[in-house]
Amino acid sequence: MDLPDPVQLGIPAFIVLILLEIAVGKLRGTARFELRDSAASLLMGLGNVAIGTVTGIVILAATVWMHQFALFDIGYQWWAFVLIFFAEDLCYYLFHRWSHEVRWLWCAHVNHHTSQHYNLTTALRQTWTGFIAGGWLIWLPLALIGFPPALIAFQKGVSLLYQFWIHTEAIGRLPRPIEWFFNTPSHHRVHHATNPRYLDRNYAGILIIWDRMFGTFVPEEKSDPCHYGVVKQIGSFNPLRIAFHEWIAMLGDAWRNPGLRGTLGALFGPPGWRADGSGRTSAVIRAEWQNNQKI
Repeated sequence: MDLPDPVQLGIPAFIVLILLEIAVGKLRGTARFELRDSAASLLMGLGNVAIGTVTGIVILAATVWMHQFALFDIGYQWWAFVLIFFAEDLCYYLFHRWSHEVRWLWCAHVNHHTSQHYNLTTALRQTWTGFIAGGWLIWLPLALIGFPPALIAFQKGVSLLYQFWIHTEAIGRLPRPIEWFFNTPSHHRVHHATNPRYLDRNYAGILIIWDRMFGTFVPEEKSDPCHYGVVKQIGSFNPLRIAFHEWIAMLGDAWRNPGLRGTLGALFGPPGWRADGSGRTSAVIRAEWQNNQKI
């Protein structure tokens, strides 16, 4: 079956919505755009598309190869689209969560969090090194189960398309049933925030139910407004620095941490991990905040 590319179809809408968000922000007096920041996000997005035209071929080939060992012949029946919706979204949740918990994967994902602004251009700040990190391997079992490669690629595009509109402060809370089941701007603002309450929470792609099920959901609180970026801000709009700064830092830490444990911990432990226990991981930062709340 010849399925369309949802992201390509959505590009005109991306442009219209960005312009609309800017207009609404100016009318409300709440516009939070910075030209250099938005330009950096756009360049990251263009780089991601350019690199993806090459690496996407390899990923598709790997998916097709895996599919020849499929356990079931699912095909393109109507119910296959329902199943892939939930199955792919669960894969995205796992990928996203591990991309925050494993530094090797974080090196490719961190660039998406480096903007200290939260608007629709932030959604365009995509990785250049995702193929190297290998997070794409998480979706291969879908082909082994029996989902056609084209269907997997289509649903991944649907997920990416959906996640564009939630990168905004222009939309507040939505009706409760929507907030309970779906990822929304409110939920995703939490994910991008550096507040200790919000660190490494709300990994959802389309459905927030995975976070609710696996204990990673935190609601946005008016008493604790979101502050964006990363714990240690990089202070640069240079796309090369945005794309590669964490890889360089990780390799430096792996070199400096002694022994096999130190090296592997620096590469595959949580971001901020140190062999001597002095590292400030998200768990440490959150625990310190919780202890201060009790005082």
